[in-house]
Amino acid sequence: MSDTLRDQLLGLGFKSAPKPERTPDARRDGRPPNKPHGARPPAKAEGARPPRDGQRPARDGDARRGPPGKGRPGGAARPGQGQNPGQGKPRSREDIDLAKAYAIRAQKEKDDRIEAERLKQEEARLRREAKAKLDVLLEGKSLNDAGAEIARHFNYGGKIKRIYVTADQLKALNAGELGVLQQNGRYMLVTAAVLDEAEAIFAPSVALRVDPNAPAEDDPYADPAYQVPDDLVW
Repeated sequence: MSDTLRDQLLGLGFKSAPKPERTPDARRDGRPPNKPHGARPPAKAEGARPPRDGQRPARDGDARRGPPGKGRPGGAARPGQGQNPGQGKPRSREDIDLAKAYAIRAQKEKDDRIEAERLKQEEARLRREAKAKLDVLLEGKSLNDAGAEIARHFNYGGKIKRIYVTADQLKALNAGELGVLQQNGRYMLVTAAVLDEAEAIFAPSVALRVDPNAPAEDDPYADPAYQVPDDLVW
């Protein structure tokens, strides 16, 4: 519009159109509003990392508090924290001595059991060897008579036992010239010499040895007239 036409319109009462106000967003330099020229964006904290998925973003107070377990100055834990409850109180001298005494007694009991078991096994071994020697000694030495009818009773192992002998064998047995051995549950009549050898090898095998000089009351079954009925249960 030329200046003449503009002047004419103003003379007729028309007003000129107001100029549009300049908004902050319409700035030509493209800088954000209310931001001083040349300002830099705030720098990120040194060592800061973006939070991982599912992780709570760090706050300002977290940096001041520090890592977990180091809330106290210098990172020292609270008294008793991180310690075994049973180790909190030192053991006294009396407790230590008592524990040592218990340990010594337990070890001694263990050693005694081991020694007792060793002796038991050794005794069993010697017993087997002695019985084996006794079996060799008694081969062909038995004087038992299948036709003997006289029962000679005697005490052996806390029980009344018997062996059948003849009249002559009974006299020789009561005179100490013969004796009775126990071999594998069987009672064997042998001479006094064999009885001595058997006693030297395995003494428990001697079932009856008569001392002719001993009082009669020591062996009441030595009397030939003394007979125990066969149907009597002892």
